[in-house]
Amino acid sequence: MMRLVLLLVAALPLGLAGCMTTEPTVGADGKPLPQVYHLKPNSETQVQYRMLDAVNALRRANGVGALQLNAELNAAAATHSRDMSLQNRPWHFGSDGSSPLDRVRRAGYQGIMLGENISETFETELETLAAWMELKDTRDVILAAGATDMGFAFFQEPNGKIWWTMVTGGPGRDPDPTIAAAETGF
Repeated sequence: MMRLVLLLVAALPLGLAGCMTTEPTVGADGKPLPQVYHLKPNSETQVQYRMLDAVNALRRANGVGALQLNAELNAAAATHSRDMSLQNRPWHFGSDGSSPLDRVRRAGYQGIMLGENISETFETELETLAAWMELKDTRDVILAAGATDMGFAFFQEPNGKIWWTMVTGGPGRDPDPTIAAAETGF
């Protein structure tokens, strides 16, 4: 009887393996397929703080002050992440023609918007941060000396594609463009 039990236990993984399907890890072109990073429902705060901690570690290593999460910048980032998905393209302008500055103002942010980083990927937030750090323009947004606030959000599609948006800002207030235009005559 003991031999039968051992034989059944040993055969169990083989039987289960026949029931499982695995996705190919290499596409028809021979290149590796992206591994999908599935974000759990209600994980937004956890992901935001993981990104904030990583950004602040990079800023410390570069002699720059820490950032804090800002609710208005988070809202602007979340709106843009979802909108990029609807447009199916990563770019800085909204489907309504809005700029990053417009979205930050609409969200009620009282400081100066300093920069926005965006990404369309299947990668984690930390892999996305690493990719942003490789490019001067996006690295400059992350390491901006005048930045004190950060907004960070994502939208994940059912197929696993993630749209990431990071917005940084600092103290002060952008001038009202209508006043600036009236003062300069443009």
